[in-house]
Amino acid sequence: MLIRNEETKDYEVVEAITRKAFYNLYVPGCVEHYLVHIMRQHEDFVPELDFVVEEDGHVIGNIMYTKARLVDEAKKEKQILTFGPVSVLPEYQRMGYGKMLMEHSFEKALELGYDAIVIFGIPGNYVGRGFKSCKKYNICIDNGTYPAAMMVKELKAGALNGRKWIYYNSPVMQMDEKDAQSFDDALEKMEKRYEPSQEEFYILSNSYVH
Repeated sequence: MLIRNEETKDYEVVEAITRKAFYNLYVPGCVEHYLVHIMRQHEDFVPELDFVVEEDGHVIGNIMYTKARLVDEAKKEKQILTFGPVSVLPEYQRMGYGKMLMEHSFEKALELGYDAIVIFGIPGNYVGRGFKSCKKYNICIDNGTYPAAMMVKELKAGALNGRKWIYYNSPVMQMDEKDAQSFDDALEKMEKRYEPSQEEFYILSNSYVH
């Protein structure tokens, strides 16, 4: 098993892995592979934190980071990180590879001087890695709410110092749905279908902590 930085030769493989990992997970089909495709060229992309995991010489998973920001009530900005997608081929899931990618990237992020990460996801996948509800760190989105799916990890204790913060994602996350669909349509056809995980995601993405 090897974790290393993604290289140009890995791009199509990583996009294919991402597509297989996310297809029909949150919605029928997925857009995450298109996000991977456009993220690498964006100014907020952090190439030093773009990692793949290999098993027996084959890439089976990937994690990518972009810069994000927090703004406090005095309008002071703090640069932080967000990651996603984290992708592992379905046949290698629940075997610890995602955990290893995350832990490796956390160490490298701290070495680069970052001290906090905010993500959106299913909490059960991340609380074991030290993520907590955004409410516990007083971090909301710009409408003042605390999404149940938004979680925070301090890489350095006390980094967020109890102030109230508003979280802002990188603009790269606001991708064009039509462009994403066209990108997917050009690839080998996969069946779009309903899965129970989509209902779980709908409930979580429309729930808030009070």
